[in-house]
Amino acid sequence: MHTSTHTVLYDPDGLIEAGLPLDREPYECLVKAILAWTGEDTLTARDLEQIALQLTGHARALASDVRRRADQLPKDSGPRALADVVLREAQGRLSVPIEGTVRCVQNRARLVRALYERLDRLAAPATQAV
Repeated sequence: MHTSTHTVLYDPDGLIEAGLPLDREPYECLVKAILAWTGEDTLTARDLEQIALQLTGHARALASDVRRRADQLPKDSGPRALADVVLREAQGRLSVPIEGTVRCVQNRARLVRALYERLDRLAAPATQAV
């Protein structure tokens, strides 16, 4: 008898999520607000950790999108090389443990901003060619 209401999908290449657009606007607003912080806020370390976790998850999804778009370019192209640099830097930043500090949250926000910038630059040639 089958009692589960969940279906497990096997998608090692991330093709299912590749077709789903990221909810960009709320994260861009969050990044802008975080980078505008000056001095100590009244947020607790636990609140800051939660924000960092949100940004980390979004950065990982963004990095996957950047990787998919970069992989569609020729291996010797400049935009692909720049994407590879940004992705290596992102991997390094994401490997740093999360801390409940403003500095940590701002670093994650800068990473999300950099990934969106790279994603936009990878998408620009495709839209200009149409």
